[in-house]
Formats: sequence, C-alpha cells, structure tokens
Amino acid sequence: MYFSLAMKRFLNGFVYAFNGLVYTFRTQLNFKIHCISAVLVVLLGLYAKLTCAEWLWIALAIAMVLILELINTAIEILVDLVSPQKQAKAGLIKDVAAAAVLVAAFLALAIALFIFVPKFI
Repeated sequence: MYFSLAMKRFLNGFVYAFNGLVYTFRTQLNFKIHCISAVLVVLLGLYAKLTCAEWLWIALAIAMVLILELINTAIEILVDLVSPQKQAKAGLIKDVAAAAVLVAAFLALAIALFIFVPKFI
C-alpha cells in the first residue's frame, strides 16, 4: 500500500512538471522562441556533425536557457500573486529574473558561435 502511494506521488510529480512546461510554452513568447531556437541549433548540429564534446556544450547551453526561462516564469507568477498592485520592488524582482535569462542566452550564443563558426569558415 505504502509503495503504491509513494509511486503514485512520484509519477504525479512528472505530470505536474509536464503541466508546467505546457503552461510556460503556451503563455510565454520567449520560451517558445527559445524552444524554436533549440530545435534549429540541434538541426544545425546534426548537419555540422558535432563531436560528443560539442554536443555536451550545446545541450548545456540549451538546458541552461530553458531552465532559467522556466524559473523566470515561476518568479513572475509568484510576484504577481503576492503583489497584484504595481510596485517598484516587484518590478525589480521580475527584471533581475529576466536578466538571468538574458545572461544565459548571451552565454549560449557565445557557445554556439565558438562551436559553429569554425565549422562553416
């Protein structure tokens, strides 16, 4: 009995996580753009025949941007929940979370340039 309850809770965690992905994809334009960019980079990587090490860097960059975009979305939802009225500090919280995504996106772009530019020059 305990095992089946624990297994059900464990599996429900995946359902909740998937719901979070779907919600974010449906409601956040930037997340959609990052997902489309990730697909394009993967296709370009297949075309360029990346090495295992290059794939690891690309996967890390993609995951980092998507993870931070998910966290940014969660922070925005939480700030809107606890501070429905517009407040300067609430706006700053959102700005800082968005800045984390921006830094990750720039790093991902740098990684992509380091990997792909030599392959096409």
